[in-house]
Amino acid sequence: MRLRFTKMHGLGNDFVVVDATRTTIDLTPARVRFLADRHFGVGCDQLLVVEAPTQPGVDFRYRIFNSDGGEVEQCGNGARCFVRFVHDQGLTDKTRIRVETQSGLIEPRLEADGQVTVDMGAPRFEPEDIPFISDSDAVVQPLSLGDVQVPITAVSMGNPHAVQVVADVDTAPVTSLGPAIETHARFPARVNAGFMQVVDEHHIRLRVWERGAGETLACGTGACAAVVAGIQRELLVSPVQVDTRGGSLRIAWDGPGKPVLMTGPAETVFEAEIELD
Repeated sequence: MRLRFTKMHGLGNDFVVVDATRTTIDLTPARVRFLADRHFGVGCDQLLVVEAPTQPGVDFRYRIFNSDGGEVEQCGNGARCFVRFVHDQGLTDKTRIRVETQSGLIEPRLEADGQVTVDMGAPRFEPEDIPFISDSDAVVQPLSLGDVQVPITAVSMGNPHAVQVVADVDTAPVTSLGPAIETHARFPARVNAGFMQVVDEHHIRLRVWERGAGETLACGTGACAAVVAGIQRELLVSPVQVDTRGGSLRIAWDGPGKPVLMTGPAETVFEAEIELD
């Protein structure tokens, strides 16, 4: 099977994007892993698939596959690349679109300056919605990692996040604690682990160990989750600049029940074709 694709990135969080609106594409987990492989394939953190919608009043369906081949619910940087892709490919002339994902509807829009803003929906905090095994509704909860107790805030942005505050993201134990948090038994669907340094009430630095992908240069839903957690902990005030290793995002949130708005860039790198077995 010959597959045409577009390589894109949002702050260095990179994607292979394919158009499945006109034809069915058989993407097995093995094929996803091959495409994501940085030595034998194209190389990406996630594969994004553009499909026709399955419900009325919606423009597209958006599917996300991590580099390990598993399908996941949401990807914020990918959502920005999604709206740039469908616009650049002539699949729509709308600057604001409605997109169905595994976790619900999102509404990204292309701004006049080329930036993309995504309405990521309202964050969820109930343990069963994350999912997170807990009998408490406390904003900060201890997570046992062997002999270490890590205070985290659990939140869902359509996918699960565990956010902790660190003194310095440059020296934070992302690569050691990240995998332990990702696979912790209290997160039955695994979890994205965020490491947040508060610079001031409108500014944070962030690194994220992503579920199924490892540490990436940026994580859109992770940035949203970190800002939500910081506001809930009374450390931050909206809007907040989030500096990742790949660049900066602007996150705005007006409190429980309100949607999180994420604004940032989306870039096309190249287009090509590849042969899949």
